[in-house]
Amino acid sequence: MRKIDVCLSPDLIHLYELSGKAVVAVDIFRATSCMVTAFAHGAAEIVPVEQVDLCESYREKGYLVSAERNGITPEGFDFDNSPFSYQVEKVKGAKICVTTTNGTVAIRRSETAAALYVGAFLNISRVVEALKAWEGDALVVCAGWKGKPNLEDTLFAGAVIDLLTGQYEVADDAALMAWKNYNVAAKDLLTAVKNSSHVNRLLKLGIERDIAFCLEFDRYSVLPTWDGQRLIDTNL
Repeated sequence: MRKIDVCLSPDLIHLYELSGKAVVAVDIFRATSCMVTAFAHGAAEIVPVEQVDLCESYREKGYLVSAERNGITPEGFDFDNSPFSYQVEKVKGAKICVTTTNGTVAIRRSETAAALYVGAFLNISRVVEALKAWEGDALVVCAGWKGKPNLEDTLFAGAVIDLLTGQYEVADDAALMAWKNYNVAAKDLLTAVKNSSHVNRLLKLGIERDIAFCLEFDRYSVLPTWDGQRLIDTNL
């Protein structure tokens, strides 16, 4: 049977073999939730980068630009790191370059995988469909927070594993922990994450509605997929 594993932080990705695997990169609060929302509202492509200056330079290439560091957007960017920022008309047909504290790091460090998808609770069924169709092993790469694991990304990984029961078996203890934690939290994710460090950071920024939104299942049917240079929606 195929195996699925979980990398709890991009800083641990050197411990995993990406060759031949399908990788799902996730940053629930909030980068990958924003990307899924952007594609659902008509974005043409998204280029994730790790540096703010590099992101800003994409404006000269005709891109809209989005940046976040420590939950805050520097001045002069078109979007902040809220999914509600992408629910506007200018997203339709746009090329967007994005940099965030954690999420874009997870994506770029996963780009050598055989297949790379961007996941969120908002599109979890599309992620699961893609992994069911994949003929090899899979890995969920959690963005975490500055190299440390976080709860919400780990719970997403556990949810994916739960939905793939019978199709994949857990490869190691990280995947087993994610799955077990999700089984405990599944009935009320909002309550489960309320004392987490990232939620507390976001609450200090006054963006409670982002938290609830990012925990919604299957609001959108899109699947951001890395094509070697950018993310595109494979539904297009």
